[in-house]
Amino acid sequence: MLDGKTVLVTGGTGSFGNEFVRYVLESHEPKKVIVYSRDEYKQFVMRNRFEELGREAGRDYASRLRFFIGDVRDEARLRRACDGVDYVVHAAALKQVPACEYNPIEAIRTNIDGAVSVINAALDTGVERVVALSTDKAVNPVNLYGGTKLVSDKLFVAANAYRGASGTTFSVVRYGNVAGSRGSVIPFFHKLIEGGATELPITDMRMTRFWISLGEGVQLVVKALAEAKGGETFISKIPSFKVTDLATAMAPGARQVEVGIREGEKLHECMVPAADSLTTYEYEGHYVVYPHMEWCDLGKAVAPGGRKVEPGFVYDSGTNAEWLSVEQLRDLVSGMEIKY
Repeated sequence: MLDGKTVLVTGGTGSFGNEFVRYVLESHEPKKVIVYSRDEYKQFVMRNRFEELGREAGRDYASRLRFFIGDVRDEARLRRACDGVDYVVHAAALKQVPACEYNPIEAIRTNIDGAVSVINAALDTGVERVVALSTDKAVNPVNLYGGTKLVSDKLFVAANAYRGASGTTFSVVRYGNVAGSRGSVIPFFHKLIEGGATELPITDMRMTRFWISLGEGVQLVVKALAEAKGGETFISKIPSFKVTDLATAMAPGARQVEVGIREGEKLHECMVPAADSLTTYEYEGHYVVYPHMEWCDLGKAVAPGGRKVEPGFVYDSGTNAEWLSVEQLRDLVSGMEIKY
């Protein structure tokens, strides 16, 4: 599917972008992969990394890579970058909850106005497919970051009504914090443990989260690129874990101290709210929320092999059917590259 294609990744120097680009170059023969981001130093580091990876693999990755300095707020620059592009993966966003709370206008400009720029650039240049990364925080949002991503998701779904002759399809993938990613609980605990901490802070003893690896996140995007007809939200079936079990797995002898839930934080991650159950279908390894809009004919849109979920169905980390044990968590964390 990706062979011979030109792929552009916004926010491409981030953790997801690095992993996605590596997958595409190692597993396919793309015509070109364009990394679009604002940080020239991160692009420099990424370029050097892939030159080294290419040498180790005996392949010329560098000749297929292009680096564009640009901001998703800049529609003209995005339009230039999208010229000749087949697929766009939109990963650029302001993601840190406290930063978005303190800088709300900047969050809106990047996460909402940036989404509009990506949509317009893709439509104007005839991009075939666009997949936008979402987050559990867009479901019943309680903080500004979640609010901006909810609007972004709505924009990408609605964009399918405006594709006209361009034929561009827009879809969304949704998952929570990637295990071990920067700013998540695993590197936070790991740094405390390395510093000799004898106790770990737990915001709430009831707290649960979904577990998804970076590689699983990449595969969900690839599935959306391959299967989306326009307007779908793809969600992986993944296990849950208790944050207290994670703390036990990482530091068995450490005392766990409840410190109180933080502003804008949820007890559980929700991927499919009850309101979306009317158009949600379950597949072997994932769920798809289809658009509930007049332009979407569910009879034609629903992919084969799906089973409509029951009315009121909720996919939530606190009520999930699959759970990771302390031993499983210990094994997963021990083999993980932790990013600070």
